[in-house]
Amino acid sequence: QVQLAESGGGLVQPGGSLRLSCTASINIINGYVMGWYRQAPGRQREFVAVISAGGNADYTNSVKGRFTISRDNDKNTIWLQMNSLKPEDTAVYYCRGHPAGYSSQDVWGQGTQVTVSS
Repeated sequence: QVQLAESGGGLVQPGGSLRLSCTASINIINGYVMGWYRQAPGRQREFVAVISAGGNADYTNSVKGRFTISRDNDKNTIWLQMNSLKPEDTAVYYCRGHPAGYSSQDVWGQGTQVTVSS
C-alpha cells in the first residue's frame, strides 16, 4: 500500500520560512496529482496547493506569492516552500496524492505541525 510521509514542520517566527517535504513509499508520484492541505485547530481541513503530473501548480489565494509547490518524480518527493509565514498559517499540514483523473483513490500522509509564532 502506498504511504506518504511528511517532514519539515516546526516552530518559526512570523516572516520566516519553512520547507515541507512529502516522500512516497514506492515509485507512484509519477502520474499522480500531488497536493498540500492544512488543518488549523477548530477548523476544517483546507486546500493549500496542488501540482499536476505535468508540473502545473495552483494555490489557494491566501498563500499565492508566498508558497511554492514543486516535485521531483525521480525522488518520489514533493515540497512546499513557505516564505513570509504568518500566524494564520499555523496548522497541521498534510500531503495528498491520487492518480490523475481518480481523485477518490487518494492517499494521505500523517501530517506535520507548522507553528508560526513570536
